[in-house]
Amino acid sequence: MINPANHARTAEEVATYKVEPYVVAADVYARAPHTGRGGWTWYTGSAGWMYRLIVESLLGVTLENGRLRLAPCLPGEWTGFTVRYRYRGTTYEIAAQQSPPGAVTGIPSVAVTLDGVAQSDGSIPLVDDGRVHRVQVDMRIASRSAA
Repeated sequence: MINPANHARTAEEVATYKVEPYVVAADVYARAPHTGRGGWTWYTGSAGWMYRLIVESLLGVTLENGRLRLAPCLPGEWTGFTVRYRYRGTTYEIAAQQSPPGAVTGIPSVAVTLDGVAQSDGSIPLVDDGRVHRVQVDMRIASRSAA
């Protein structure tokens, strides 16, 4: 219900939702005559929820105890993404690559390297050294038959 794109797949859904399909609505009404209509868009909370949805849930970038955890959950047709993450005076350039669906057999996995060094737990330590660090995230998607 929180994802506005789910309310704009057809012209009928757009006519029912009646608000912007690219903004999280605070309310989606459940009672007639407004069932399915969105309300309270563009208020401060919606921006925060959209940010968290995209950065944390989709791109899988979360902060945990001085470490940046990277566990993306991308649609199969995406090839990857890039993010510039700034921690105090330090920049982390993150490049994520995803194997095409069916290209890999076995268990899906995520491999993370920081400046060429493998990070066994899928996270990177955040340091304030004023440098630019390069992070590579390789996601191997298992074929449906193998998963």
